[in-house]
Order: sequence, then structure tokens, then C-alpha cells
Amino acid sequence: MPAAAKQVIVVGAGIGGLAAALRLVHAGHAVTVIERAEAPGGRMRTLPSIAGPVDTGPTVLTLRPVFEALFADVGETLADHVTLDPLSVLARHFWDDGTVLDLHADAEANAEAVGSVFGARAAAELRRFSARAARLFAAFEGPMMQAADPQQSALALTVMRRPRLALDMAPHRSLAALLQSSFSEPKLAQLFARYATYVGGTPGQVPALLSLIWEAEARGVWAVRGGMHALARAVAELAARKGAAFRYGVEATRIVQQNGRAVAVETSAGRMAVDAVLFNGDPRALTTGLLGPAGQGAVPVDAVEPRSLSAQVLAFAAEFRGPELAYHNVFFGEDPGAEFAALERGELPEDASIYLCAQDRALGPVTGVERVEIIRNAPPLGPDTGTDETIEREKALCQRRVLDRLGDFGLVPDPRPLPEALTVPRDWDSLYPASLGSLYGRSPRGLTAGLKRPRARTALPGLYLCGGGAHPGAGVPMAALSGRHAAEAITSDLSSTSPSPGTATPGGMSTGFPKTGGRAFRSSASSDPSSPLGMPGPDDAIPTTTSA
Repeated sequence: MPAAAKQVIVVGAGIGGLAAALRLVHAGHAVTVIERAEAPGGRMRTLPSIAGPVDTGPTVLTLRPVFEALFADVGETLADHVTLDPLSVLARHFWDDGTVLDLHADAEANAEAVGSVFGARAAAELRRFSARAARLFAAFEGPMMQAADPQQSALALTVMRRPRLALDMAPHRSLAALLQSSFSEPKLAQLFARYATYVGGTPGQVPALLSLIWEAEARGVWAVRGGMHALARAVAELAARKGAAFRYGVEATRIVQQNGRAVAVETSAGRMAVDAVLFNGDPRALTTGLLGPAGQGAVPVDAVEPRSLSAQVLAFAAEFRGPELAYHNVFFGEDPGAEFAALERGELPEDASIYLCAQDRALGPVTGVERVEIIRNAPPLGPDTGTDETIEREKALCQRRVLDRLGDFGLVPDPRPLPEALTVPRDWDSLYPASLGSLYGRSPRGLTAGLKRPRARTALPGLYLCGGGAHPGAGVPMAALSGRHAAEAITSDLSSTSPSPGTATPGGMSTGFPKTGGRAFRSSASSDPSSPLGMPGPDDAIPTTTSA
């Protein structure tokens, strides 16, 4: 790095922080990434199994152009660094009465599949619903997801230019209400209602505009060869080759400010003077004072509250007997209304839909032992997180409910997973401090929820945000976009400021970390599906929120 390079520290090696670090080092900044875990990826983490590491977070890549642009912008090609396998079957859906429905990457194949299972009327309804989702996605992708700081005036202009959007958005209606009026077949309404959980919400509380999440998935779904953590490793390794330093097992403990600006970060390995700090963690860690008083007022409390959903996740390997699995599988609960009502009360539902990713099936059926990730929605932690004893009881109950429910469909693993294969909300909170176990940041509940997410710039000059808790929202593509927004903001701001204000800071000597490059990368992984936005009424700001 040139001697005059600006010093930037990225706190957290999730996909947002990694994408930002790659862009920043390519722009000529001196970048150090610190990560409290021993590998990159953030929520793209793994657990060991008898068949190798199993993803415990996001399971697929959507919105591939976001990542093609990330690599192209630094003079590289995505395909040279990761192998992506397209999924022809997006998901296989199972109901108690024996109904099975595959959704496909091809729109006509979807209509034919729905028509063969539910009839011609249902197929026509799917075509109309899909066309609506496509119009919404096309209209708001630019002014919402791609914009670093969406403005109400630009969003209003988008609607004024395309008056039909006002009808498509179904102002002041929930996703659940829209689905009930869109599908005469209750099973299809139940199927598309689950997309609310992709952004950590429930269908009765998120706006109808979130129907566009279906379009994000309909544009294509890819499995990353080697698991989702392979994508994180690829971005980290490329950033390291370009000169970024990575320090794993290092935790940020305090942001230091001087003259109203962030000038240093105190860590478990010492203090580092900086020109800019990019925080790639849950923004709630700042509002709760976890990183000291300097960051506490940097983000408004309503930008991080209320919290989105959490999950109970099983990740293990076994041999399965029962129905033939696809890569993505959904086993629906008997009463979706009861499941979501319990979640909205902050309670664990007794009966819930179960998502199962058979991560070795991207290229087709497998025999013998295979790796799976199973997800069951759960509320975030409340005021009482429970004792160790109650948490252990919760884990045992969760495991029994999941396996019993899969057994109802004839799906039986051998061997059964061990207790350490399960991650519950309190575990997520420990892994991602101050998150309360919430996997998607702020809740997408309400008309303007999306616009309340914090932007890349905070109220404290020199402190920036990226990740699923920041704009444009949760999900792997959205987190990567937040990294782009942050990198652009940092580069713009540093080009107009004087040399580093952090060469001397109160409380001790400032020291930079040595340029160690990337330490040996171990396996790691993240969380979820992909899409954008929140919901506008005619007189409301048009919010954003997304998934992956």
C-alpha cells in the first residue's frame, strides 16, 4: 500500500464486510478486517459432521448479478473464483394429505406443475401473481436496493410514472391478505406466505409489497459448490491477495472518538488508529453501548427495533429413508395461522413448517449419508432468555418436534442428530452479540419498516455500517449490496478529508495491525434466501427490506 493510503478497519467478516473490504482495498485503501470467529463468513458458518462441514446459515445464492458486479468491479470474474450450480427445481413442497408440488426455475414449468396438481384456475392465478411480483421488482430494484440512500421523492416519481404500481403494491394490505385474494387454493397461499419469513417477518404483519420476494427467487437460484461458506472464503482470499489484512480471533471492544469523529478501534489484540471504521455486525450492538459510548448515539434506536424472527437450526449428516428430496424442501405445518400467531406473541409454535436443505443434492439425487440443514422459525429472545437448564429443555423439545414432524411425512434420519447439531436463538445471540438471536436485523413489520433501516453513514463521522442489519436489508445479495454502499461512502468521504486524524488518540498509544494477509481459512457460513423492499401507501414513504 502507498504510504498515504487511508487506514480502514472492517469489524466483522460477514459477506457485507468482505464485499466492502474487497472494494476498498481495490480502491487503494489500507484495509484490515478483524473477526472474532476463526474464519470468514459471519452467518455463513458451518458445523462439522461425519460427511464434512454443513452450512448452518444461507443455503443458496439468488440475484447472481450482484456478485458478478462485485467481482467485475475489481477486475475479476465470478466464475473464476466460485462454481455455481443452477437449480432447476427451486423447491419441493409437502403437505399432510400427500400433496407434493415442485416449483421450477422455468415460469411455464411452474404453471404446468401448479395446473397438474391444483387445476387450470390455480395455474392462471400463479401467472398473474408472478407477473405482479415481476413488475414490482423491476420498478423498485433501482430506486430501493441499488440506491445507497433511497429518497421518498424518487420513489414517488417511480409510482407516478407507472400508475399501475399503486394497484400492484396493494397499499395498506398485508402479504397474507394479498395472498388470500390472489389464490383460490389455500395451499398456494400458504406456500407464498412463507416468503415473509425470508426477511424475518410473518405474513400478517409484513406489507403486500413483499410479494416481490418471489420474483427474486424466480430469477434463478444457485447452489455454491462446496457450500455457501466457499463464497465467503473466495471473497476473503481475493481481498487478501489484493493487500487486505485479515485478523481472525480478534474482537472489537470499543470505538474511540476524538473531536467528534471515530479515530480508533480498541480490540482484544490492541488499539488501531483509523481513518474510517466499517462495522459489519448487528447495529443493535452500537445502540446498546456494546462498543462504548462513542457508537451509542450513532444509530437511532428505531433503526434496530423491533426485532425480526430467529430460528432453530439443525445441521448434521445422516442417511435418510422416506420421500425423495430435492435440494430445497418445505414440509408444511397443519395450521399456518396458529404458527404465525405464536411467533407474533413471541412464543415457539407447537406445529410449524420445516425447511430442509439437502445440500449434497444440487446436482441430483444422492445415496448414502448426506448433509442437511433444517430450519424451524422461532421468535427472537425476549426479556428473559432463560436459564441453562431451560435452554437445554428447549433444545430437546425442538429436536423432538422437528424429527417427529418429519416422521409424519415418512422421512427418518439414521443416525439421529446429536444435541450439538442444534443452534437456537440464545446461541445466535452469543455468536452475534446484541442481536437477541434475530437473524434479519430490524423487523420488516409495518409500512415504513424498510426505510428505517440504518444507512451506510452513521451520525458519528468516520463510522459506517454494512451487513444484513443495514440498508437494503437481510439476505446474502442485500448484505453484499450494503458493502458496496459502505465502500462508496467511505471512499467518497475520505477523498475529501485531511490525512488521518487517528495518529494520536487518548488513552494510550495507537498501533496498526501488521499486514498478516489471510490466515489459513477454516470453514464458515451465513443465513437465508433473497429479495427487497417494504411497503408504501399512496401517502407513505416506500420502504425496503429483503432476503436471500
